[in-house]
This record gives sequence, C-alpha cells and structure tokens, in this order.
Amino acid sequence: MSRKTETSHRSLPGSNSGTDRLPFGFASAQQVLLDGDQLTVGPDVTALGLREARRRAGKPLTIISETKEVFDLAVSRAYQNGADNTVENDALSFDLEDAQQSNNKQRDLLDDVDEAPVIQLVNQLLLRAVRAGASDLHVEPHEDGLRARMRVDGFLQSIMDRKDVPVRQIISRLKVMAGLDIAETRLPQDGRIPLRLGGRLIDTRVSSMPGNYGERVVLRILDRSTGLVPLADLGLSENQEALLERLSALPNGIILATGPTGSGKTTTLYSLLKLANRDERNIVTVEDPIEYDLPSVSQTQINAEIGMSFAAGLRATLRQDPDVILVGEIRDAETASIASQAALTGHLVFSSLHANGSVGAVVRLRDLGLDNFLIASTLRAVIAQRLLRKLCPDCAEARPITASERDIFERNNVAAPDEVLHAVGCANCSNIGYQGRVGIFEIIEVGEALRTAIDNDASETELRHIALDPSDTLIGQGLAEVVKGTASIAETLRVVGDTA
Repeated sequence: MSRKTETSHRSLPGSNSGTDRLPFGFASAQQVLLDGDQLTVGPDVTALGLREARRRAGKPLTIISETKEVFDLAVSRAYQNGADNTVENDALSFDLEDAQQSNNKQRDLLDDVDEAPVIQLVNQLLLRAVRAGASDLHVEPHEDGLRARMRVDGFLQSIMDRKDVPVRQIISRLKVMAGLDIAETRLPQDGRIPLRLGGRLIDTRVSSMPGNYGERVVLRILDRSTGLVPLADLGLSENQEALLERLSALPNGIILATGPTGSGKTTTLYSLLKLANRDERNIVTVEDPIEYDLPSVSQTQINAEIGMSFAAGLRATLRQDPDVILVGEIRDAETASIASQAALTGHLVFSSLHANGSVGAVVRLRDLGLDNFLIASTLRAVIAQRLLRKLCPDCAEARPITASERDIFERNNVAAPDEVLHAVGCANCSNIGYQGRVGIFEIIEVGEALRTAIDNDASETELRHIALDPSDTLIGQGLAEVVKGTASIAETLRVVGDTA
C-alpha cells in the first residue's frame, strides 16, 4: 500500500462535497473509491477516474494505492453499507416508458442510477430488501395501486403502498428481469434474477401469480455471500451438537430435517454435509436451488421443465458412485422410494421433508407410500426445527411470571423462572422488540425401541412418548430459550404452540 497527499487543487465551479459518492459502476470500473478527503485507487486506475474524483471532492485528497483484491473488497464494503435505502413516495415520477431490458445476465443493484423511473423503483425495492436481510419480497397490486412488503425475521413489513405508480410496468419489469413471458398473464410462472450488491452474489427466485387486480410477484432472496453457518452457531445444545456430529459419520441411512418453509432446514443440512465432507467420501447433491457453493462436493440443479426432477436426479446420482447424497426435498412417493433404496444399499442420505415435527416425519413417509419395515430399517434420525425471534437486548424488560405461564413450564418438564423477559420496542429494533432469530431443535434418533414401534405401525402419539421427553420437544426447547432470556413466552407460543 502506498499513500501520497495532493498539495494543491483548484476547486472547479459546481464541484460537489467530498461526502458525495461516485456511482458504484463508475467507481468499480475506473478503480477509484472516494471517501471524504481520502481516495483509494486500484492498480488499473484511470485518468478519467482520477479527474472525476478530484472534481467531486473539490479539495486536496490523500491517495492510497491498493492491490486489486483489497480495492474490490473496499468498494464492496463501502457501497453495501452506504446510502439511504428507503423508498420515498415522492422520489420518482412515472411519465417515462419502461425500457424493458432483457436480463438473463447478472445485474448490480448499485448501477443503473440514471435509468427510467420504473427501473429505479424496482431496483430500490430490491436494494432495500437485500440490505434489510429480508428472505422474501412481495409485490402486490390492489384496487388502489401497488403495495410492496418484505419478510424480515419471519414477519412481513410494508415498505411501499402507492396509488400513483404504473402497476403493469413494474410487474412487467420484474418479469423481464426474471426471464418470464410478459405476454402471459393468465398462468403462474417461475424464474430467477441473478443480482449483485457491491460484489455480493444475490440469487432471487421469482414467482408470479394471476390475481384480481393484476399479477402478484413474490421474490425469494438468497444471499450467497453469507456462507455456511457453523454447527455451533445454529442454536443447538451441546448434547444436540454431539449427536449431529455422530450422525454425520454414519455409513448409511436417512437423516431428515423437517419444518415449514423458512425454518432453516437447508442451513442445517448444509452444516451436516460440511461435517460429513471428507476426502475419502464422494458427496453428491440434488438441489433446487443450489444455495451455497461447497468445495469438493458435486452439486446438481434440478429442472422440472425438462424432466430433471428430484427423483430423476437422485436416480442418476446413484450411478455416480456416491457415499453421501443430499436431496433437497422429498416431495413424492418416487423420491421417497429411491432415497430409501439408496440408504439400504450403503449410502448416507440427507434430505428435508414437510412435517410438523420429528415424529410426524414417520407419518409423512407412510403417507408417501413407504412400508413400515422400510422406514424402520433406513431412517436414522429426524431433526425438527423452528426459528424464534430473539428479544432486543436494549429494551427487553423483566416481569413476574403468571400462574398460567408457570403451568406451561411445569407441563413441559422445564423449571419455571420467577421472572421472564418481554418485548417492549426501541429505536435500535425499529420499535418491534425483537432483533435476529435463534433456532430451536427437536431431534430424535431412531433406536431399537422406536424402530420396533415403527415396524409395528404405532401411532404418532405412541411414537412421541417413546422418542421424546417433554423437555426435548420444540415447546420444551423454546421454553429453555425463555429461561435464558433469549426469547419471550409470547414468541415461543406463537411459533410452536403449547403442544404438551
């Protein structure tokens, strides 16, 4: 790194303040990063970039030269965290035609600052959702205009509701970006928008659905730059973590993760896969979508439109000499049957399944047509999980526990505290009372007693009594978080209910 200070500089008419930031596309291409009176430059900095930075600053600058890697990282960090990300009602006017640009290639949300208002608004919506860490963005036409909401920590928040916007153009813009047919408005469509935000890879899955007042578009946002979550950071107890480490070393069988959409099943399976990843093992995945790039792992994207379903991908995977297989989801009888046959023939299979709890997975597999003996001989463990919103540490307040709440603790075999924390709300948590989320897990290992009960067609209630102590259930784990002061009773009951 080298540094030098300019000793003189003539301010030009119309020069902007040094706090004005160069457009991201310009800064990245010309390799100039202006921050106050400091100018960071890359190895391929251009004369144009230097001239514009000096013009913008209007004062002497300290110039710092960096390698390309360091410069790219600095630009990424600066523009990810910069600029207001609100969507102002009066910020844009809509009297221009949408350019309807095709987007099968990756775009950066920090570019396009001079494009048409419709394009600007769509980019602002996407930008705000990504910066807020939203998992989904809903764009919903209604009788009076257009509403946009984003899901953060499991809750939808309204970020725009306007009457003066061209609804059809905005929906068409999203469909063009996702590679969908804008002429087809009667049928649901699915697509994807590959994006960047200051260097971060953002993958967006797009679903359009016809409605009363126009097509509704929902975008599932996946930030690939967040990386894998270590097993220790998932929210597991020490005993649960040790159990999963042991399960990942098994030579064969099926390990399932269950829970509703957005409960973190895929994250848990990836963490398990990372534990199972050893040089002597061939690991193959069949996913929709491929959420993270895993080193030394062969990953395959399914494509139902051309017949590449989970079942077809899994069948082909078995001819690739795998030791460990990850199937994104068991959705149908064919996939369930192939997965169980793979487990019987010496493969370790990880997958997710939509079921209400760990024991409920057995009932769901029966519903998919698997025989009891096959479930008993192949199923090794089931992980049921949920995500609880964590109390904001700056405003949570303690209060005495009520009699009804104490009864909930006692019924679930968890020692009740004298006081519990509840959400209040402050500026740091946007007056919600919660910040971030923590996972709670209900894990059953299929031992001899449970295997016999499954083979004998035991009911879900009977299986639950054999497999789980009340304190090991989702409600029991949630109440343990309440005792720690991480979550509130209200949030725990909202997510898992009192099922004891």
